[in-house]
Amino acid sequence: MNSYRGSNPSMADHSGGLARTLRRGAVMSGTGLIVTQTVAVLQTLVLARLLSPAEVGIFAAGTVLTVLLMDFAQGALTQALIQRQHDVEDAANTVFWVTLGTGLLASVVALATAPLMGHLFDNSTVTLVAAATSGTMLMHAVTSVPDALMQRRFQFSRRLIVDPAVAISFAVVSVTLATLEFGVWSLVFGYYASLSVWIIASWWLAKWRPGGGCASYGLWREMAVFAFPLLLEGVVARVRDAVELVLIGHRLNESALGNYRYGRRIAMFPGVAVVQICSYVLFPAFSRISDDPIRFKHAFLRALGWIWLAAVPTAALMVALGEPLTVLLLGEPWRGAGVALAAMAGFGLGEAMNSVSSESMKGAGRADRINWMILVGVLTGLPLLVLLLPLGLAGVGMAISASAIIVGITGLGLVRSVVGVSVAEIAARMVPPLIASLVAFAVIAPLEHFAVHSDQLPVLQGIGMICLEGALFVLIYLAALRVVAPSTFAEGLRAARSVLDRVPGVRVGSGTPPHHNY
Repeated sequence: MNSYRGSNPSMADHSGGLARTLRRGAVMSGTGLIVTQTVAVLQTLVLARLLSPAEVGIFAAGTVLTVLLMDFAQGALTQALIQRQHDVEDAANTVFWVTLGTGLLASVVALATAPLMGHLFDNSTVTLVAAATSGTMLMHAVTSVPDALMQRRFQFSRRLIVDPAVAISFAVVSVTLATLEFGVWSLVFGYYASLSVWIIASWWLAKWRPGGGCASYGLWREMAVFAFPLLLEGVVARVRDAVELVLIGHRLNESALGNYRYGRRIAMFPGVAVVQICSYVLFPAFSRISDDPIRFKHAFLRALGWIWLAAVPTAALMVALGEPLTVLLLGEPWRGAGVALAAMAGFGLGEAMNSVSSESMKGAGRADRINWMILVGVLTGLPLLVLLLPLGLAGVGMAISASAIIVGITGLGLVRSVVGVSVAEIAARMVPPLIASLVAFAVIAPLEHFAVHSDQLPVLQGIGMICLEGALFVLIYLAALRVVAPSTFAEGLRAARSVLDRVPGVRVGSGTPPHHNY
């Protein structure tokens, strides 16, 4: 019997239906995400005024290996734990001890190889930062099982409490120490402070302790079969990120590396939102309904439609207004981050497609198909980076965008047979927002770059002009969407009214006809 498929009724089903649970989860996840992202944005703005691009670049270089080994430490076993239907307590104990061991091993490896990182970037401070942050992998591994169990139970307090607490602790410590001129070490101490808060909060909320079940080698092997493609996906992504950082540090300089890090950080805000909501809400939901083809198909199309409806205009706004907004918020020394941000706008589009496809395949127990997406990412990511790196940060951003979009399209192609959707059905959800966004972009981009020049205005005046341009973009986008896809516009209007009436009433990924409830 396959432990990773099945329609056993969940606790959510017994307590009022999965749809109600998902709506509540989306609200709580969204609320926590808003708080977390707001803190992250404010922290980024403040630190950009306190630290130089070179200092941020040194931290990025020093944490290359720890970030690379993070997925190895977890081994993706937590994903198998979330989807598992039987022997959950035994599986939790197995995952805990395995991830604890791999986390310790990864920390030792990172500490031993810290001098290599300093040699790669020709900077002794990078060596010290790499050695100092080596212990973070063990701390990260300790959070794995509590987090996975909360996600499996639809315990959305994880997103509402833990994530904001982690973000706030990092911001408070790093900003305070940066103000005291600790330089790059303010980021190191902030990193450790946030992980400490993460451990305390996740264990407190999960109410789980090891020892309630029996760790088993057989269980580990069974879960490892499911987890391996996900581990491979994560490791490949981390390797690609690490190589990107090394290439940028070598071919450009530390300031460019700092600009790249902040530009990527800002560009990833929308993508991170998509990934977090998809992985935390859609994956366990798809796992429950994957045995019902009709519900599964409607859920997939609805999730794709809603995410794409927001992802496309966000990307278009990044291209049109990303550089001037970054200069106004962070200062002229960070213009390179704005260039990278605008060029990386396509990353969010790729993540939107990739996330819905991946969570659908994982939920259906077909995680092996993700290997093809990994292969496409390998074949496109680094070659495009090497090809476009002579263009500077703009080339780096374009390479990341192009690779993400290609991988996302590949994911949609792979998920079609799993979910049972046609190309026409997918296109019906994706084409109208794309057309509407292009119409709005065609108005706002020339307006900013040939007439307004917001980045040349005083800060407050420039930000005000950016806000007006953004509002105009939204109005044009909605008007165009109403023309090209009246039904989509009407559905969005109904959803907005529902949010206002019920504060809020978001339906994430159900996609079922009105008479068909979870």
